[in-house]
Amino acid sequence: MHFLITLLFMMTQATTIYNFNKNSKASDWTIVNDGVMGGLSYGNFTINQAGNGVFSGTISLENNGGFSSVRYRFTPLSTTAKSKVVLRIKGDGKKYQFRIKDQSSAYYSYITTFATTGEWETITIDLNSLYPSFRGRRIAAPNYNSDSFEEIVFLVGNKKQESFQLLLDSIVLQ
Repeated sequence: MHFLITLLFMMTQATTIYNFNKNSKASDWTIVNDGVMGGLSYGNFTINQAGNGVFSGTISLENNGGFSSVRYRFTPLSTTAKSKVVLRIKGDGKKYQFRIKDQSSAYYSYITTFATTGEWETITIDLNSLYPSFRGRRIAAPNYNSDSFEEIVFLVGNKKQESFQLLLDSIVLQ
């Protein structure tokens, strides 16, 4: 009984950031590749027949390139010191960065890196563990401690030429 009460409490405290389905719009998401700095990497975002978001492409190291990202902006969501983001994803065995911005106009993001297994998995990220970074370098500021955020980003940039694919099922704030 205690488990059910805890589960119900957790469910009422969760806010869906994005739940992918066959009616999802790929146009809700924006690709930013290293071309903004002269690179030649290519990323794409689509919705597959199963209704999952698909972030895929090829990373090129030519012209000082090496990353691709996909971002989603939304009305600010309130957070607390104990807030977490729960990702339901299927990766390709590669590492990805998860990034947030408390203000979409901020020049830096709060980031963490997670590894994927090639299987569907649930990844839980404590927001207060995200550290501030600008252009791949940690900056001298505290970890995430804001009361809201309004942008999420998935980025791949493993310092090697490679293809990638990350399937997204849901993104939930707890």
